[in-house]
Amino acid sequence: MSKYAFFVGCTIPYRVPFIETSLRKTLPIFDVELVDLPFACCPDPGGVQAFDSVAWHTLGARNLCLAEEEGLDILTACSGCFESLKIINTHLKNDPDLKSKVNEHLKDVDREFKGTIKINHFAEFLYTEIGIDKIAQKVTNPLSGIKIASHNGCHFLKPTDIMQVDNPELPQKLDHLLEALGAETVPYLNKLACCGAGTRTTDMDAALKIAHEKIVGAELANADALVTVCPTCYVSYDIGQRLMTKHFEKTTLPVFFYAELLGLAIGLDFSAGFKMHTIKVQEVLDKLTA
Repeated sequence: MSKYAFFVGCTIPYRVPFIETSLRKTLPIFDVELVDLPFACCPDPGGVQAFDSVAWHTLGARNLCLAEEEGLDILTACSGCFESLKIINTHLKNDPDLKSKVNEHLKDVDREFKGTIKINHFAEFLYTEIGIDKIAQKVTNPLSGIKIASHNGCHFLKPTDIMQVDNPELPQKLDHLLEALGAETVPYLNKLACCGAGTRTTDMDAALKIAHEKIVGAELANADALVTVCPTCYVSYDIGQRLMTKHFEKTTLPVFFYAELLGLAIGLDFSAGFKMHTIKVQEVLDKLTA
């Protein structure tokens, strides 16, 4: 059983707690033990960084120190947290001057960043450390008969030189992870487009338009559902579809977080979580049991 410090982040427990449940149920099946530490906000990859880079790095470094002190690599399912923590970890390892400034601040909380751990996104971890073959071997309820439009999201892939998860212009790992569960993945219009979350605070209409175009593209490709590995993207597409009806034609495309389908395919019961989806998923579930 391998141990990892589980970085849940803010969005998952506050807006989509069933995603956390899906991770806590599925990962132990693959001999992964999740260790909870008193982490704070990552902090997010946009807000604080834009005002004070040193403060942003310091706040993130404090989280890294908690994992370092336990000798554990971090595993997260939030793409924004993944980006923040991986960028901060990389910058501090490669910039002695920045590391010195941050450690000076960390003295106030009796901590020191050393640079001894790795930051993992659960999807990349499943692909690289667990492997497609082992995932496929665990499948007892293959997701055959459904077509999936996959959505990687921005923070999972970029900035490319640091994230190094997949080819940002032609990402394939998520598709392979879905195919390992028996699902069929489909190409669709605007597959690489953003979910629009970054524009919500300044222009909600624009954000909804971006998400709506993505949903329509998936529907035109006859996808039964859209699947993502980012909780913020999940919110944009699932909860967002309810808001879209005020401005655009109504859509009802079910949205899943990958770990939910992984759990379903290996025989776990996620019925309680499925009831929390804004867009009903029963039609997809019915296809799997038909």
